[in-house]
Amino acid sequence: MKIIQNSIQLSQRKRGFHIITPEIVQALPQLSDIRTGMLQVFIQHTSASLTINENADPTVRVDFEMYFNKVAPESDPNYRHTDEGPDDMPAHLKASMLGSSVMVPIRHGRLALGTWQGIYLCEHRNQGGARHLVITAWGE
Repeated sequence: MKIIQNSIQLSQRKRGFHIITPEIVQALPQLSDIRTGMLQVFIQHTSASLTINENADPTVRVDFEMYFNKVAPESDPNYRHTDEGPDDMPAHLKASMLGSSVMVPIRHGRLALGTWQGIYLCEHRNQGGARHLVITAWGE
């Protein structure tokens, strides 16, 4: 069993859904040494999240942003956690809905994503800053 782990810092991105699959693969060049295994990507933040979805049509990412803004709107008068701005509590809610990690099978030294799948960084803050990921791969 081989275990590989690396931490990476993603540059600040605007609010929205961003494909980060190439950055993850680049951060783990040893991935090619694993014939069969698993990859976990974990984000070390509570106001951004990760998910896997459509990687070809950018309107999917626009629609994701629109949908989650409807589900968790800014400036809801019932929010109590408001010290960090009107986008903070909705960001926590969105991050909880989507999650802080994704798992992807590794097959023949490559991520076994489907043809139209990519890993998204879901940035829920207007000024989220750089984001930190821990990437762990294991297998044989």
